[in-house]
Amino acid sequence: MSEVREQVEEWRELARQVAALSCRLDKALHGHGLGMSEFEVLDRLADHRAERGDEEDRGLRMQQLSEEVHLTQSALSRAVARLEKEGLVQRSMCSQDRRGVFVALTGEGERRWEEACPSHRAVISEAFGR
Repeated sequence: MSEVREQVEEWRELARQVAALSCRLDKALHGHGLGMSEFEVLDRLADHRAERGDEEDRGLRMQQLSEEVHLTQSALSRAVARLEKEGLVQRSMCSQDRRGVFVALTGEGERRWEEACPSHRAVISEAFGR
């Protein structure tokens, strides 16, 4: 088999594994009323809050969040809109740059993230054999 063909086969196997893991995560998170994209947004916002140690955290700018979450800009905007509609995040304008928008966890968003996090982590741990 040619080197390129082997690489294609490796890519296909990797894509198959990612798809299978994504399906397991979606199923586990569905029980918490979240999709994988929504959970990822909450997870990044929770990490940011924990790193800052700031309960009054303004959150992340949408631009920074888009760099951390593997979603297109429009998919991220839709996910944030769904989360905002459910009261799990809130958006606010940046006072220095009116084009900038911050996204932050609400109390309910943090509660939902804390509830869903063990399910998410269990699927990840199982997938990586730990």
